[in-house]
Amino acid sequence: MITALVQFKLPQPMTTEMAQSVFAETAPKYREVKGLIRKYYLLSEDGETAGGAYLWKSREAAAQLYTDDWKAFIEHKYGTKPSIIFFASPVIVDNLVGQIIMDDQ
Repeated sequence: MITALVQFKLPQPMTTEMAQSVFAETAPKYREVKGLIRKYYLLSEDGETAGGAYLWKSREAAAQLYTDDWKAFIEHKYGTKPSIIFFASPVIVDNLVGQIIMDDQ
C-alpha cells in the first residue's frame, strides 16, 4: 500500500465550512476509483493550503488517477497546481475497525 499526500496553495483562504461545501462536490467521484482505499480531504489550520491524503492499494492504481487531466482539473477548480508526494504504507492502524493492516495481507 502507498499513501499519496496532495497539497496546493489556495488563492484565497477557506474556512472549514467553505471547504466542506467545496470538497463535498467532488467526493462522490472518488467512491468508485479502482485501487483507492480511503481519501481524506485536508485543509490547513490557516485555511491557505488544501489537499488530500489518499491510501492506495498500489502505486500503479494511484497513477491511474494522477493524470495530466486530473492535475488540470485541480488547477482549474482551486486556481493552483497540486504537488504529490508518495509514501510507502507498510503498516496501518485502523481503530475504526479495530485492525492493524500490513502491506502483505
